[in-house]
Amino acid sequence: MKNKKRGMAMVASSVLAVSLFSFSTSIHTSAKTQTVSSQAVSKNYLIAYKQSLPKDYQTEIKNAGGVVVKAIPELGAVEVRSTNPDFLTKLNTTSIAAANIEKSFKLENGNPEGADGKPVALTPDSNGTYWSSQWDIRHLTNEGKSYAVESGGTKTTSGVKHKAVVGIIDSGIDADHPDLKANFIGGTNFVPKGGYYRDVPEEMGNPKDVTDTNGHGTHVAGSIAGNGKVKGVGPDLGIRAYRIFDANGSAPTAPIVDAIVQAANDGVDVINMSIGGFDSLKYYYGGTRYSDIADVLLWKRAVQYAVNKNVTVVASAGNESLNYADKKSLTDYMNASYADLGIRFSGVTIEVPGSTPGVINVSSSNKWSSNNLAFYSNYGNGFIDVAAPGGDNGPVYASTLDLNQRDFTYRALSTWPRYLDAYFTMQKNQGYAYLHGTSMAAPKVAGIAGVIKAAHPNYTPSQVEALIEKTALDYGKPGHDELYGSGEANAFTALTGK
Repeated sequence: MKNKKRGMAMVASSVLAVSLFSFSTSIHTSAKTQTVSSQAVSKNYLIAYKQSLPKDYQTEIKNAGGVVVKAIPELGAVEVRSTNPDFLTKLNTTSIAAANIEKSFKLENGNPEGADGKPVALTPDSNGTYWSSQWDIRHLTNEGKSYAVESGGTKTTSGVKHKAVVGIIDSGIDADHPDLKANFIGGTNFVPKGGYYRDVPEEMGNPKDVTDTNGHGTHVAGSIAGNGKVKGVGPDLGIRAYRIFDANGSAPTAPIVDAIVQAANDGVDVINMSIGGFDSLKYYYGGTRYSDIADVLLWKRAVQYAVNKNVTVVASAGNESLNYADKKSLTDYMNASYADLGIRFSGVTIEVPGSTPGVINVSSSNKWSSNNLAFYSNYGNGFIDVAAPGGDNGPVYASTLDLNQRDFTYRALSTWPRYLDAYFTMQKNQGYAYLHGTSMAAPKVAGIAGVIKAAHPNYTPSQVEALIEKTALDYGKPGHDELYGSGEANAFTALTGK
């Protein structure tokens, strides 16, 4: 496989969603965990009960030295905080299926290198839009022809009547962005006051405040339902924002799976999760054996809950350039990534949520090749369902790996919060940015799923996925392959069969 340079993934300086293993402590500075000897170490735990939550679960947790942070009864799940180092061993395990230290995910906002490519100055087309710069959406929609078949909604005298809604579990949204405002229909903030680790004072804990403090969620939203200077796959789809990343870019598992439940209960048709990380079924820290079994179990329950409510779930495959079918390489990657924390991984490594049953897992294709994925994209037989354009740095960079040869116009152009600083790919903040990553690929598939649901409201998630895969462009090796899965998803072919 060409252009699989794992070390370049973070040098690319895109917004990439990756897993961050951390033991939460009582005091944090920025995004780094620090332990203060005068205070007891606090850890967050996930508990998955065998069935529903027992009537006395709060008493049992209290007796073991824990405090309930969040209960998710739909999943039989509880998030707990405890300073008791023996908390797990003191639990009454009769009714518990699994319990483990909670994992945390981190939005990585890469800093530009000194040798970075030149920022882009956006020049509008003659009609005032940036359509000519949206190579990815133009390709997916056959130069916009799919919009005439299904745009996701219909115009009315009072606005847009959305025929399908996509829930975006991410960093929030610039809800007043002119390209998104007409399609935004609400959302929920899961970030508590002070952030997850009480180190983000600007977090007020308002459940209605889905303001995007990172930019990632707004960019994803534009690829799904932008309708202005940039277009999404379904420019009339409704979008709901579920903010799970705090201003430091952190998000434990519990609020993410809770957001899946909430989105399903809200009646969305599709969920997009441009997030991902790794769970391990066996690792050692300080000589003690741990496992992420509860984490894996709750991902499965949450996705199944959504599917049972007729929700199609889409996720990004990740940006570590790893072959998921090579299990040893995954364990080696984990050990190399977390060696400085004294953690040793020896069990099976599982990517979540992409590999979770019921999820459409998306790898990242690019503009210039139908045989090579974007250099950062994860891949693997049995792991990838379909690919979609997530962008990269262009063919010159691919052949030279010269940082000066990066062409940002090969990345994906979409909406960016107008109140944030310009992303480094742009000369100034015009409300748009070029990003790349599987985070940019997944929302294209979520948008395709959305317009399919708009056209066929009775389709089940399995029918939506089957149509996406059947009509995907057969890139790479003929048939299903390790890079593209069933092929590169396409809105026009999905809606027309052509």
